[in-house]
Amino acid sequence: MIALLLAATLASSAIQCSMCEGWNAPQKPFRVYGNTWYVGPKGLSSLLITSNQGHILVDGALPQSAAVIAANIKTLGFRIEDVKLIVNSHAHFDHAGGIAELQRLSGAQVAAPAWGARAMQQGDVASDDPQYGDNMAYPAVRQVRVVKDGETLHVGPLSVTMHETIGHTPGGASWTWNSCHDGDCKHIVYAESLTAVSHDSYKFSAHPEMIKGFERSFAALDKQPCDILVSTHPDFSNVFEHLAEREAGKANAFIDPTACKSYVAQARKRLSQRLSKEN
Repeated sequence: MIALLLAATLASSAIQCSMCEGWNAPQKPFRVYGNTWYVGPKGLSSLLITSNQGHILVDGALPQSAAVIAANIKTLGFRIEDVKLIVNSHAHFDHAGGIAELQRLSGAQVAAPAWGARAMQQGDVASDDPQYGDNMAYPAVRQVRVVKDGETLHVGPLSVTMHETIGHTPGGASWTWNSCHDGDCKHIVYAESLTAVSHDSYKFSAHPEMIKGFERSFAALDKQPCDILVSTHPDFSNVFEHLAEREAGKANAFIDPTACKSYVAQARKRLSQRLSKEN
């Protein structure tokens, strides 16, 4: 009966979009490094950071992705009920859409920057978002803890730090933490989207505060210690290419200390192209 109710709830909240089916395609969960695991669907990243005192989940993908993420956590031998904290990159339907259901399943606290917290509690794109005007409503999250730039959150021995990453939205966040394997610890960066995507009526060139936000975000990620990069959309950071390389025998395929700098360089180029097109 519980499974039927869950299926009915997810079906009623599922979002239809041209990319949604591909984004939510099944993906076998896998270890990224140490106690960090990929548990999202094929096209939308969601990471689980584990400990014997509770887990942290990063991002919730689409509303219909909640079941995929919960099942992947179970497949790895962990329990959704042991997720104590859920953090978000930005409050759009494809990264925050599943959080309300994942919060309900786990009882976890949800945390985001102030802008993202307001948008998630509203369950829709905020009026100052570049994508405002598109139909992007999703299940609202009841309670969201507001996190400040540079603040570190803890679950048992785990800690994650939020870095304000403005541009794609007025309140995006990148998250960093350390994961260790056999005493070798790596600095992992979960990078916010840095794409200048908008509603047809929006021009970034008419919003200098957003361009300044992009520049601050570029600077923050460019200087970040970055052994392993995972982005909100896995293809932006070549996650599955790295996985294929590792399965082919390259043990350290995910480790690339230049990854964040490359990610920023590509984002700078895309923003420049967008501004040139607008002008």
